[in-house]
Amino acid sequence: MPGGGIIAQTRLDLALPTDNDTLLRGGGPEFYQYVERVYKGVKSTPWEGGQYGFVRDPVETTEGLIYTRFHEGIDIRSLQRDGRGEPLDQVRAIADGKVVHTNFVPGYSNYGKYIVIEHRWDGSSYYSLYGHLSSITVKPGQEVRKGDQIAVMGYTGVGLNQARAHLHLELNLILSHQFEAWHQAFVKNDPNHNGIYNGINLTGIDIARLYLTLQKNPSLTIPEFLRDEEIFYKVTVPKSPHFELVKNYPWMLQGTPGVKTCSWEVSFARSGLPLKVEPSDHHVAQPELTYVKKSSVEYAYMTRGAVGGHGSRAHLTESGQQLMRLLIYPD
Repeated sequence: MPGGGIIAQTRLDLALPTDNDTLLRGGGPEFYQYVERVYKGVKSTPWEGGQYGFVRDPVETTEGLIYTRFHEGIDIRSLQRDGRGEPLDQVRAIADGKVVHTNFVPGYSNYGKYIVIEHRWDGSSYYSLYGHLSSITVKPGQEVRKGDQIAVMGYTGVGLNQARAHLHLELNLILSHQFEAWHQAFVKNDPNHNGIYNGINLTGIDIARLYLTLQKNPSLTIPEFLRDEEIFYKVTVPKSPHFELVKNYPWMLQGTPGVKTCSWEVSFARSGLPLKVEPSDHHVAQPELTYVKKSSVEYAYMTRGAVGGHGSRAHLTESGQQLMRLLIYPD
């Protein structure tokens, strides 16, 4: 069961994971690690690509320039290096929790060497992820306190070099504890070495904005924070005993009491982060797109490929259908 052995906390007490605290004083190039970009033959190193959100892979559309690649977390630049340029920055737990996963083999994930820590706030589990590490000093099952050292920053993972060493940090919700069986059924050409803590099964919130909002409102909860997120599309999925979202995150459940529940309508942000679940009396045999915010831009660009088409021709893509099936797998 999720959260076993972890004391549930009511206050969302977060620390930054490294000594780089410039996010709290404006952020920008002092905090975020730049990305290397080539667009229309021009090379650049924009720090904005280290932020959370749709910040990578620009494409020209009828609505102007948009960014189509989503970045699930934030990339925090190094402050300390040795004489050879190797990063020395300590990486620390952002809150009390339990280490639930460590990946020591860089080739097993785009994150390289990474750690996942489970945190319990108000009865729900959330998962911080620390990627591109050079070394790891904790093991699964270990309890950690906010500020405990867990690793050293590095540049393990795809497409990194010493100059771009950084910490990739996420704070996630989990989609399903049946992920491994779903992955084996639907993702046949990409072995899963990381169990339920594979990045596909972890969906990130805007952790930089969360840090900044907590500065102003220390009593903030994650459900309160996510109320500001825009609903971009909704999908109705068949009723299933394996549907976990409302069990893991009871605050998502909304709607009119007394409605006969034949299915669940799940509201998503553009990122694919589930925001709200409502019971529906609509019978569906498979996941169905029931709402999308109107846009003349190709929806695949706007939704990480989950929704296709544009205008009134929106539909779940094949990959979108598969991802929605994860919510009710193995039904």
